[in-house]
Amino acid sequence: MRHSAKDVGTCQYFDEVEGRKYFVEPHIPRFAEFERWRDKHVLEVGCGIGTDTINFARHGAWVTAVELSGHSLEIARQRAKLYGLEDRIRFYQANAEEMTDVVPIKPYDLIYSFGVIHHTPKPERVIEQMTHYAHGGSTVKLMVYHRYSWKVLWVILRFGKGKFWRLSDLIARYSEAQEGCPVTYTFAKKKTIQLLSRYSFRVTELWVDHIFPYRIPDYVQYRYVKEWYFRWMPQPLFRWMERQWGWHLCVTAVVPEQALCLAGKE
Repeated sequence: MRHSAKDVGTCQYFDEVEGRKYFVEPHIPRFAEFERWRDKHVLEVGCGIGTDTINFARHGAWVTAVELSGHSLEIARQRAKLYGLEDRIRFYQANAEEMTDVVPIKPYDLIYSFGVIHHTPKPERVIEQMTHYAHGGSTVKLMVYHRYSWKVLWVILRFGKGKFWRLSDLIARYSEAQEGCPVTYTFAKKKTIQLLSRYSFRVTELWVDHIFPYRIPDYVQYRYVKEWYFRWMPQPLFRWMERQWGWHLCVTAVVPEQALCLAGKE
């Protein structure tokens, strides 16, 4: 919500939020593949104020957007109406761990969740809920925080003074620009594959990206000033680091036809 200082709810506000989000995280459109889902049905788990939601819809998808925060959902609805996309989006306020209590069960071509399930107490419960909205051939795209990342090392060294055994508490407290997030998990690649396979999702692509190079005190004031240790780093080296130790673990999985048939027989 603070990605723009403009009046909340105006075109200027939403355009600036989107521009800033994709400037800092340019890998999102590449991961989401918005244009791929034209005339397809997309379930977005944790839509926030609707930046990705709007882009799925403006590229022709039919979107069901689920969000826990009523305030965020109100802004997302306002955004959809402002851009004339309200007929393409259905909004539901629900806990991702209990979606089936609120969101009508139907199959979706894409189940998408970017930066959400690592902030819920039981991520495995969210994955289980997603199975109710999948069919043979469905695609699942998730971004979760990467355990073996520059961000984790930075948090441990800066705030934990090297006390790696406090990793869980440190990450929860310092994972976001606003300190004190109550729940934040990090995921290793192998464990993520195992978690998804437990619910019959087969991982087809997995990569990491995104190191935040800017000084937070400047960034929250809408100034892009890099930390001194990134300021003079050649861009090719920085991009190599992002692909090795990025904070965002981007996972694409599919549901094989046979897997759901077997699940249905059990």
